[in-house]
Amino acid sequence: MKNLFFVSVVLFAFLSCKNEARSKEVDKDVVTDGPERTAKQSDGLTLLKGDFVYFDGAAVLQTHANIYGVFVTDKMHELNKLVQPYKKVPTDMIPVEIRGKITDKEDDVILWEQKVEIKEILNVFEPKKENNDVIELGS
Repeated sequence: MKNLFFVSVVLFAFLSCKNEARSKEVDKDVVTDGPERTAKQSDGLTLLKGDFVYFDGAAVLQTHANIYGVFVTDKMHELNKLVQPYKKVPTDMIPVEIRGKITDKEDDVILWEQKVEIKEILNVFEPKKENNDVIELGS
């Protein structure tokens, strides 16, 4: 009985190690830089999906994981014009999809730790009705 238990433990350990070696070989095949990459994958820009707002000279993009200060450029003004039809009040955040260059360099105007410069506008989406989180103060 003890021999059967010992043999099954050794067999289990051997099979487990064999699977790990196989998964390591698969990891070696993943290539991040190479001729298979498209021009868009190699241009250094990042795809960001989130809620955009431009109000009182400041622009912000809030994704599911981070909040980015947005550099005020011609592309940012273009995006602001595209989101205007969806806004009910000037502080509404509108879902967008952009490609941009993320940086954490110091800036005198933008005090957010992470900043993004919009390089390409991909989509502007109509806000969902259930995401109406507006709190109005005063009467």
